[in-house]
Amino acid sequence: MAPILYDYCRMPMGDIWKEDGDKRCKLVVGILGLLVIVLLGVPLIFFIIKANSEACQDGLRAVMECRNVTYLLQQELAEAQRGFRDAEEQAVTCNQTVVALMASLDAEKAQGRKKVEELEGEITTLNHKLQDASAEVERLRRENHVLNARIADTDSASSQDSSCAAEPPLLILLLGLSALLL
Repeated sequence: MAPILYDYCRMPMGDIWKEDGDKRCKLVVGILGLLVIVLLGVPLIFFIIKANSEACQDGLRAVMECRNVTYLLQQELAEAQRGFRDAEEQAVTCNQTVVALMASLDAEKAQGRKKVEELEGEITTLNHKLQDASAEVERLRRENHVLNARIADTDSASSQDSSCAAEPPLLILLLGLSALLL
């Protein structure tokens, strides 16, 4: 009797391998597909669980809140920059006005100094005239005193002649004083 382990193969070996190869190939492709699905599915499920977790949701809310705050801060910064530019423009205008006013003030000061110098010159001239007039008045007083003394001396001799003679020098004295003051 023949051994049991040996069985006669009715197909040629090439066909057996071909048929087994197709089955094996399908099996390997199926296993690889299942393995890829499992390998990609597990991290995807893990990611979905993590993404839907409370911490991730809190982080997402925090990111959105930060974006909103950042947007508001950017708007405030833009407003502040506009205000700063406006303030700079006003400062430039004020500086130009100050420069113009300073130039005008300097011109007014120069004109005022010139006027003061003119007035001081005029005052000096008037002081000299006043001194001259005072000296003339003093001289005329002395002359008048001398004349009054002469008149008093001659008065005892003739009172009529002295009153006529005293009037012309007094008249000359008053005319001289009025001419000096004019």
